[in-house]
Amino acid sequence: MSLPEKLYTAEQTRLLDSTAMEHYRIPGMTLMERAGESAFTLLRTRWSKLRRLLVFCGIGNNAGDGYVLARLAHNAGLAVTVLAVGEPDRLGGDALQAYELCRDAGVDILPYDGSSTPDCQIMVDALFGTGLDRDVSGHWRQAIQAMNQRPKRVPLLSLDIPSGLHADYGVAMAEAVEATATITFIAVKTGLLTGAGMDYTGELFFDDLFIPAEVYDIVESSVRRLTKTKMRDLKPKRKPSMHKGEAGHLVVLGGDIHMGGAARLAGEAAYRSGAGLVSIGTHETHSNCLHNTCPELMVYGVASLHSARELVEKGEVVAIGPGLGHDSWGRYLFHATIDLPLPLVVDADGLNLLAENPRKRDDWILTPHPGEAARLLKKGTVDIQRNRFDAVRQICEQYGGVCVLKGAGTLIAVDGSDEIYLCNQGNAGMATAGMGDVLTGIIAGLLVQKLRPMDAACLGVWLHANAGDRVKESQGAIGMRASDLMLEIRTVLNHL
Repeated sequence: MSLPEKLYTAEQTRLLDSTAMEHYRIPGMTLMERAGESAFTLLRTRWSKLRRLLVFCGIGNNAGDGYVLARLAHNAGLAVTVLAVGEPDRLGGDALQAYELCRDAGVDILPYDGSSTPDCQIMVDALFGTGLDRDVSGHWRQAIQAMNQRPKRVPLLSLDIPSGLHADYGVAMAEAVEATATITFIAVKTGLLTGAGMDYTGELFFDDLFIPAEVYDIVESSVRRLTKTKMRDLKPKRKPSMHKGEAGHLVVLGGDIHMGGAARLAGEAAYRSGAGLVSIGTHETHSNCLHNTCPELMVYGVASLHSARELVEKGEVVAIGPGLGHDSWGRYLFHATIDLPLPLVVDADGLNLLAENPRKRDDWILTPHPGEAARLLKKGTVDIQRNRFDAVRQICEQYGGVCVLKGAGTLIAVDGSDEIYLCNQGNAGMATAGMGDVLTGIIAGLLVQKLRPMDAACLGVWLHANAGDRVKESQGAIGMRASDLMLEIRTVLNHL
């Protein structure tokens, strides 16, 4: 089943679960049987030739899913061993029933004592579910470490969530399982798709366990995943009679000494996303050569406050920050433009200078990575990554406008709304210099085409990520350059 648009916290998922049981009279054991059966079906589909299975089970409902899977695998003729972490007599309700059915079926259930694990061809993690809210320790931590130290040839399937991962924020609670794949049930948890959560989740699968659609209307979610269908609605429209002036004039300010390529990348990305005219205001030392590889760019050497303001007045939107630096040249460009009545996209050193000179506006888009977000909020980067959802909301509250918190599982929020959008596309090959400059150019190029700031940010993030994924698909992730995305941006946008 494809991933849904709505994403939920652990508490919201529990409400979905209880609503289904109470309002629609679906027994908890029925949901547990469906979860175990769904996981076993995925296991047999994804790893059809594997015969020896090792299942780690804890003492909660997640363990119940594991016991159902183990029983089904045993009945299908697989060699199954369950390692019980914690005493099975601590199980209750449906999980206890699942354990008893598994035991009575003849499955080999052994207590986990922290020693070496039996040989197997595949592991299943059914240790912790979404309720974990404290650091893992003792035998629980040893079990997670044992799963992570498995031979590379042994895949691991986590049930609902990798054990040890915080379901809401995607951070490891001292230790978390590094899964090959995760199958999550009823709802996709927010922590699976942002920050470090993606390092642990592996390939993500989803099953709603036949929960009625009405349940998802009853329980609200404030986090939405960016989808192709929604992005298609945001695509800029073009009349047959359109001329370049109607596609907007963007001014990009940046490119201090040794950093002219950043502004050039942003400028070309803006063209590839549909901007009609792009002017670059950059340092005089490279203004004569910056447009050589992209002749459509109009490049101006900026040496004074007057020349900066004169250039900015030609544009309809300003993107400031790519290669700006924080020396005197970058500072006077920042102060020349930051309060002008034009929509802004602020990135890189523009954000670092904003952190030094805070103000609030409702017509700008801020695009920090975690380090820049930390400076904006006067926190540490670890604090930002510990709760990315809270961080993006705080930036919007303090600085106004739209915030794009970059990184794995990029988040987009707007001041005055609790709703957050999350992009789960993109890949690790995009962790190279210049990628942020390209994103700035895309977003600014869409904004100058009269998209609303939130729409420009969402579509820009989605285009950027999908362009990167197309490069990975055709050429691989390692060695990807920011400039490799240029033609793919155009392809992705035109095929929406």
